Amino acid sequence: MRTTVTLYPDVEALIHKAMRERRITFKEALNQAVRAGMTRAVAPPAPFRTPTFRLGFEPTVPLDKALRLAADLEDEELVRRLATRK
Repeated sequence: MRTTVTLYPDVEALIHKAMRERRITFKEALNQAVRAGMTRAVAPPAPFRTPTFRLGFEPTVPLDKALRLAADLEDEELVRRLATRK
């Protein structure tokens, strides 16, 4: 396929560098560069994994209900403050 491609100056310099180093034509250098870039772009990225570590801490309060606990403590504090006002 024939097409017109506009290359930025830095990309053109990279293509010309590849031409000199590999002793290939402009067309070959451009096709190799596009092929290499598209092959990497199509491959799915590796899943991101964050390592986890046991810290040896066993909470005495169930942290899966932390918001409920915070609300209960806040309610108790409000009741205590209102009781001391009277």
